[in-house]
Amino acid sequence: MSDYKGQYSSAPTVDLAYDEGLRKFMLGVYNKMGLGLVVTGLLAAVVAFVPEVTALFFQRTATGGMGYTPLGMGVAFAPLVILLGAGFVMRNPTTTSTAILYWLIVGLIGLSMGVLGIVYTGQSIATTFFVTAAAFGALSLFGYTTKKDLSGMRTFLLMATIGLIIAVLVNMFLIKSGITQLVISAIGVLIFAGWTAYDTQNLKRTYYALGGNEAGMAMATNYGALSLYIDFINMFQFLLAFMGVRRD
Repeated sequence: MSDYKGQYSSAPTVDLAYDEGLRKFMLGVYNKMGLGLVVTGLLAAVVAFVPEVTALFFQRTATGGMGYTPLGMGVAFAPLVILLGAGFVMRNPTTTSTAILYWLIVGLIGLSMGVLGIVYTGQSIATTFFVTAAAFGALSLFGYTTKKDLSGMRTFLLMATIGLIIAVLVNMFLIKSGITQLVISAIGVLIFAGWTAYDTQNLKRTYYALGGNEAGMAMATNYGALSLYIDFINMFQFLLAFMGVRRD
């Protein structure tokens, strides 16, 4: 699970009326996010179904389950480390650096998600993906069209996300409870549903705050695609805990 909420999270409140430039900006964000999901799926498929690659990232545990190799563990946690570190390292971001950040995160998450193809059936993964896409689309549309100011949600969502990350780690390494994981997953779905609506509206605010600055727009496209990509990926993984059918 990863979280990043971008460079422009405090853009001012503005009139969010329809604008053709805004439409093109948002389409650019969605297109880049969609391409990122395609790359993620391809990388995950390679890791899951090419035995030589699978062996680099995953191994059978003593109980017969599937666990990470040291390399796999590093890849799994690298996106979170990079995202947290990016806020300190990228003091003066550029279009190139934000694009590199986006594709680096997409690549690492794609590699780490190969385990899903090993653990769950392809049909349940596909079903969960389409359910996630429908939910994401509805939530993003709500964030885009609502007149309600969602900016007040940010602090709550940030604190909830931090708590969620801690809960996931504690359950993964200490509690190891299936029931606890289901509860965490349910909460995770709700949290990233909130982030999806918030991030979509915040992208509109960012567009108007930039006032047509082309370099700023390019960076905002990268940051926006990253935020929405992470919202989608996290919702998908948490929903898979409920909808996924494990392989025999």
